[in-house]
Amino acid sequence: MAYWLMKSEPDVFSIDDLANRPQKVEQWDGVRNYQARNFLRDQMKKGDSVLFYHSSCKTPAVVGIAEVIKEGYPDHTASNPESDYYDPKSTPDNPRWYMVDIRYVRHLEKPVTLSQMKANQSLINNELPLIQKGSRLSVMPITKEQWQIILSLE
Repeated sequence: MAYWLMKSEPDVFSIDDLANRPQKVEQWDGVRNYQARNFLRDQMKKGDSVLFYHSSCKTPAVVGIAEVIKEGYPDHTASNPESDYYDPKSTPDNPRWYMVDIRYVRHLEKPVTLSQMKANQSLINNELPLIQKGSRLSVMPITKEQWQIILSLE
């Protein structure tokens, strides 16, 4: 099993939105970064654990846990001209973008803020990608140790 951190802006899609979906499941679509796409397509596996992170908000924080329940498959929003994520170079025969399905597991008892993570020497020493300078990926792998440290802060 692998561990991941996935970012979403809460005014676009929040942990509450995921928790309120039928069967608490949602497609993680709209990723338009090649490195993040490669993680979705090639590395994320059914059963992997996900930290759900609210970004671009007043208090960015890890707010919940989800799990991958369907491995990478072509992102249909790329071929929909009505979608904000439309990409005319992505076709059903040659998809450029991928997504996974995730299922809500739980909210954290207390959100773990970006400030807390940046101040945590263990996360600094373990080079948590989220707090590395220039790290802007919406999907990133984390280690089991990083996962455990973050959850110890809730």
